Amino acid sequence: MQSKVIFPLLVASFLSSPLLNAQTILNRDSQISDLVGQVSADSLRAHIDGLVSFGTRHTLSVPMSANEQAGKRGLGAARQWILGKFNQYAKQSGGRLTATLDTWTLQPDGRRVDKPANMGNVMATLKGTDPNDDRIFIVQGHMDSRVTNVMNRESDAPGANDDGSGTAAVIELCRVMSKSSFPATVIFVTLTGEEQGLLGAEHLSERAIKEKWNVEGVLNNDIMGSNNSSDTRIIDNTRLRVFSEGLPGSLLKDTTGRIGQIRQFGNENDGKARTLARYLKEVGERYVENLEVVMVYRNDRYLRGGDHTPYVQRGIAAVRLTEMNENYEHQHQDLRTQNGIEYGDYAKFMDFEYLRKNTAVNLATLANLAKSPSVPQQVTVDVRNLTNATVLYWQAPKTGKVKGYYVLMRETYWPFWQKKLFTTKLGMTLPYSKDNYYFAVQSVSEDGNESLPVLPVPNLR
Repeated sequence: MQSKVIFPLLVASFLSSPLLNAQTILNRDSQISDLVGQVSADSLRAHIDGLVSFGTRHTLSVPMSANEQAGKRGLGAARQWILGKFNQYAKQSGGRLTATLDTWTLQPDGRRVDKPANMGNVMATLKGTDPNDDRIFIVQGHMDSRVTNVMNRESDAPGANDDGSGTAAVIELCRVMSKSSFPATVIFVTLTGEEQGLLGAEHLSERAIKEKWNVEGVLNNDIMGSNNSSDTRIIDNTRLRVFSEGLPGSLLKDTTGRIGQIRQFGNENDGKARTLARYLKEVGERYVENLEVVMVYRNDRYLRGGDHTPYVQRGIAAVRLTEMNENYEHQHQDLRTQNGIEYGDYAKFMDFEYLRKNTAVNLATLANLAKSPSVPQQVTVDVRNLTNATVLYWQAPKTGKVKGYYVLMRETYWPFWQKKLFTTKLGMTLPYSKDNYYFAVQSVSEDGNESLPVLPVPNLR
C-alpha cells in the first residue's frame, strides 16, 4: 500500500519552469554531444556505396549452399560485408561488442517466398556494463532491396535509400557507439526479408519474446536519406517523421480489460510506441540542430509497412523513422528513363547531410536511453478523494544510480510534454487537477540522462 505522506505543493517551481520545445536544452551530456559530432556524412556515403556495389540485395538472391564470402553479388555477399564491418568495430570496443549472423531457413509461403530461403539478420550486440541492467535497446534497418516486381531477384536493385539509408545508419551508429560504454545493452541489426513481408523483423521480435529479452525500445530506420518528393517536388532536409501508434498492437487480443482502463482514463494517446516517439523528439532535437522531429500519429503510411510493426504487435515499444518527403520515382522501381524521368533508387538522389542528421537523432536517443537508470517502479496517482491537487507516488528504479526524478506534465489535448519538474523524493504534489492533465515520471541519472516516462496507474485504495 502506498505511503500517505503528502508532499508540499510545488506552486512556485511549477509556475516558473519553462515550456519544453525544440530549443530547450536540458543538460546536454558532453559524451553524447561528442558522439553525435562523430557521425559523418562521408562515412554514411561510403556505407551506401558499399551496399550498392552488390548489384541487388534481394532476399531470394542468396544461394542455399554457396560460400557467401566468395560472392560479389547478392544479399549473401552484402550481409557478409556488413558482418565484416561489425567485426571490425568490435576490435575498438574493448570486448563489449560481438557480431553474429542469425540464420534460419524459411519455407515457401505461396506469396513472396517461392523456394526455401536462406535467411539471415546481421546483428552486433554492445553489451551493457551494468551486470544488473537487462534492458535492451534495438536500432535496425533492412538490408534487402527490390525493383518493381517483388519476385525479381536478378535485376540490379541499388536500394540506396530503401533501405540502404537505414542500413548505413545502423552501420554508422555501430562504428561510433562501439568505442563507448553504456550501462544498458544496445543491439545494432540489419534485417532481411522486409520487402518479402517483414520476415527478418518477425523472426527477431519472436526470438526476443521467446528468449524473454527485456526490450524497452526499437528504432526502425527505413527510407531516411532523401530530401525531395515526387508529385509535389518539395525539397526540405529539416524535418524527420517518426511514426508511432497510440494503442498497443497487443491489445488486439486483449483479455485483461486493459482496453476498458485506457478508455476510462483517456490514455489512448500514450501507448509504449507513442511514449517512445515523444522521447525521441525531445532528445533528438536537444542534440541535433536544424532538424524538427515530426510525430505522425499512425503506425505507418497508407499502403506501406515497416519492420517496427512485428514488435508493436507483440507489445514492444517500436517506432519508424523515415524522411519527410518521399520520392516514389526512386522506390521499388526498375532502372529506366521514361518520359524524361529517371527511375531507380540511386545514391545520387540522396542528401547525405540529411542522412547524417537523421542518424544523429538515433544516436542521441539510444545513448540517452542506454545511459539512463531503468524506469521508476509502481508509479501511481492518488484518485481516492475529490481534490484539485494531484498527488503522485513512485518507487526507485531496479537498476542505475539516480540523481532524482522528473515529473512530466501536459494538458490533455497537447501532443508533447510541456513541463518537467525535478525532485529527489519518491512523490510530488502538484497544484493542478489530475482531471485536466496527463502526468508521467522519469528516473534521472547523475549525468542528467532520463529514462522513458512512466504514466501513473490510478490508486483507488
